[in-house]
Amino acid sequence: MFLTFCVYIPQMEDTDEEELLDLSLAIVTDSRVEKKRKRRKALDSSSSYEGCEGLIFELLQMREQMLKLDQKRKGVVEDGKGLNLIHLLLITATSVDENNLSAAGENLMAYFADGLAAKLLTRKSPFYDMIMKEPTLEEEFLAYTDLYRVSPYYQFGHFTANQAIIEAFEEENNNNRALHVVDFDVSYGFQWPSLIQSLSEKATSGNRISLRITGFGRSLEELQETETRLISFSKAFRNLVFEFQGLLHGSKLTNLRKKKNETVAANLVFHLKTLTSFLEISETLKSVHSLNPSIVILVEQEGSRSARSFLSRFMESLHYFAAMYDSLDDCLPLESPERLSIEKNHLGKEIKNILNYDKDDTNCPRYEKMETWKGRMESHGFTGVKLSSKSMIQAKLLLKIRSHYCPHQFDRESGGFRVFERDDEKAISLGWQDRCLITASAWHCI
Repeated sequence: MFLTFCVYIPQMEDTDEEELLDLSLAIVTDSRVEKKRKRRKALDSSSSYEGCEGLIFELLQMREQMLKLDQKRKGVVEDGKGLNLIHLLLITATSVDENNLSAAGENLMAYFADGLAAKLLTRKSPFYDMIMKEPTLEEEFLAYTDLYRVSPYYQFGHFTANQAIIEAFEEENNNNRALHVVDFDVSYGFQWPSLIQSLSEKATSGNRISLRITGFGRSLEELQETETRLISFSKAFRNLVFEFQGLLHGSKLTNLRKKKNETVAANLVFHLKTLTSFLEISETLKSVHSLNPSIVILVEQEGSRSARSFLSRFMESLHYFAAMYDSLDDCLPLESPERLSIEKNHLGKEIKNILNYDKDDTNCPRYEKMETWKGRMESHGFTGVKLSSKSMIQAKLLLKIRSHYCPHQFDRESGGFRVFERDDEKAISLGWQDRCLITASAWHCI
C-alpha cells in the first residue's frame, strides 16, 4: 500500500477554513522565473549589503570596531583566524564578480556574513543582538509552512517515515487494528495527515482503525494548536478513531497511555540533533528501546556540523546551505515573498545559530553523518531494517511530481533533487545534485 500524497497546511488564526492541499497542487510557479533574475534587495538592515564589496566592507568594519573597543580582549579573534574566515567570503565574492555564483549564492553569503560578524563580537554587544534577532513564533511557523509546501525536503522525510510505519502496522496480525505512534518531536504535526488518510483507506465503517499519536512538544500552546489541527483534520474520516496526547519535552515515557496489543512506532524525525549532549541522546535511545516498538524511524540532516573546530563547522555549513539555497531555485522565484521568508526566518536563522555555538557549548545541535547515527543506534540495541521498494518508488514519485512543476527542468543525472539508497537498502537519502541533505532509516529492537 502506498501513502496518499497530501499536504495539510493550516492557515493562520484569522481565517475560517483550513486547507488540504494535494501535493501536485502545492507547487508555486511564476512565469517571471523564465526571465532573467534580478538580484533581490536585502531583507533588513542587519543583512543589507550593496554588492559583494559592501558585504566584505561591512564585515571588516565590524571587526575593526570590535578591536578598537577592547584591544585586550582575547579568545574571539586569535592568530588571524577571523581574517582567514573573512578570506573565505572574499573567495566567494570573487566568484560573484566572475559570474560563478548564483543569485541564491549571494543571498546565502549575506547570512553567513551576518553569522561571522556576530561570531567576531561579544554577546554583550548591541550589534550582536541586532544581527542575531530571532524571528517571532508566527514568522517561524510561516517560513516552515512555506518550505513544506514548495520543497520535497520535509515531505520526503515524513512520507518515507509514514510508509515504513504503515508497513509495520500491516505486518502485525494481533494488534487489534490499533496503531500508536510516539512522536518525539511533533512540532506542528504536518507529518500525520497523510498517515491518517492512508489508514482511513484501509478501514471500513464496520472495521475501524484506531490511531493514537503521543507527541512531545516545546510548549503547551504549540501542543494544543497541533492537537486542534489534527483532530479537526481527522473528523473527515469516520472510519478512523483518532486520539492525540501531548507531552512536554522532558516528560517521562511512563506517562504514555498504552493499549494492549497495539502496534507501537517510535518516530525520531529531526529530533536527535536537537538534544544537547551525547548523554541525552543515549538516554533517549534507551527510553525508546524500553518501549519495545515494532518499528523505529530515524530521519536526520546529513552533515558533520557539531561543535568541533569553528573552521570545519563553517566549511561544512557553507557547503550544506549552499545546496539548500540552490534547491530553492527548483521551487520558487528569487523575489517571491515565500522565498524571502524561508531564507530569512528558517534557513538564515539556522545558519547564524550554527556559526555562533562555542566549541564547548552543550546546546549545539548534533548534525552528524548517517554512519555516525548508525553506530549510535547499533550500540543501543537496534538493528537496521531494509526499506521496501515502495519507499523508493514513493520518493521518486514525489520528485517527479515536483520536477513537473518546477521552473527549471534538470537532467536528473546531473542536477536537481535526487533520491538514492544507502547501507544495503536500509536507508534512503534525499540530495541536491551531489550533496546529501537528509537520510531516512528504519530500525528494530534486538
